[in-house]
Amino acid sequence: MPKISILVAVYNSSAYLPQCLDSLLGQTLHDIEVLCVDDASTDNSLAILRQYAERDRRVKVFALDENHGIAFARNVALSNASGEFICFVDSDDWLGPNALEAVCKTFTDDVDSVLFQVVLHYDDGREETYPMPPFEALSGERAFVDSLTWKIHGVYAIRAAIHHAYPYDDALRTYSDDNITRIHYLKSRKVAVCEGVYYYRQHSSSTTHRVSVRRFDYLLANERMRSQLVAMGTSETNLRCYETLRWQNLVGLYLFYYLHRHELSSTDRQEALSIMRHVWQTIHLQQVSPSLRRKFGYIPFRPSWLLFRFQEELYFTLRALVGRNKEAK
Repeated sequence: MPKISILVAVYNSSAYLPQCLDSLLGQTLHDIEVLCVDDASTDNSLAILRQYAERDRRVKVFALDENHGIAFARNVALSNASGEFICFVDSDDWLGPNALEAVCKTFTDDVDSVLFQVVLHYDDGREETYPMPPFEALSGERAFVDSLTWKIHGVYAIRAAIHHAYPYDDALRTYSDDNITRIHYLKSRKVAVCEGVYYYRQHSSSTTHRVSVRRFDYLLANERMRSQLVAMGTSETNLRCYETLRWQNLVGLYLFYYLHRHELSSTDRQEALSIMRHVWQTIHLQQVSPSLRRKFGYIPFRPSWLLFRFQEELYFTLRALVGRNKEAK
């Protein structure tokens, strides 16, 4: 059994794939398996994967006939993983040479998840370290809470038993990794951090950076996350924390709509409003922080969706005016 299994979902990443795979196969820890799933790429990614598999038996390649998205592809890799620990590396990212050795050394009897040090790599070559407060280990519940606002990031390795019990939600094509990260932390006894470096490439064209109606899928992912937390029987404290976050995210996505609606098609604008209205109706307001619900911009105004929308339009218009006045001074 290898010490650690690395899940690599691949889609049209031939330009970056050699760097990714070279960083994995060049690790100071040799006892690894690299499980690569090609998600019906239309470039030569699959050919590159097969070349690496021919040269190194630690690389295993699986090819999908249709594109299913990253969650589905990672689950295919996960179902074939046999390591004691499991992590993912996106096909356009790469690891520092001793990253996996550092991760495995950080696991102890009661540590179930280990975070990498994340270095954000931008298109212009600029790099910066993901800022986290210093810590050695957190309880799983504390890590869950801190991950809600990404006070701690979601790039980590985990005990295989937990990951097999809680795979990715492949009903979602985007944002499912956010959900599973939080569940994994919640199910961990302790979450530690190591010195191993994960280089995370930042693309300006990614879903989280471009103007797209798919940004509103984040609210639907939040809704599925709440359902999973309820099914797991999580505490009322955690549910209150998460519903408060869902309400904040709704208002945050309305700001995105307010700023960028003219860049969306009429159909996309209607879809965005439909998603936001659905979430507005389904959030459990009794679990949202009362002080937030009384704050202008966050008042629910149920059952009037139009009144809630009027509040949002006024709220963000006033914020823009205040911002311009400050700049003028």
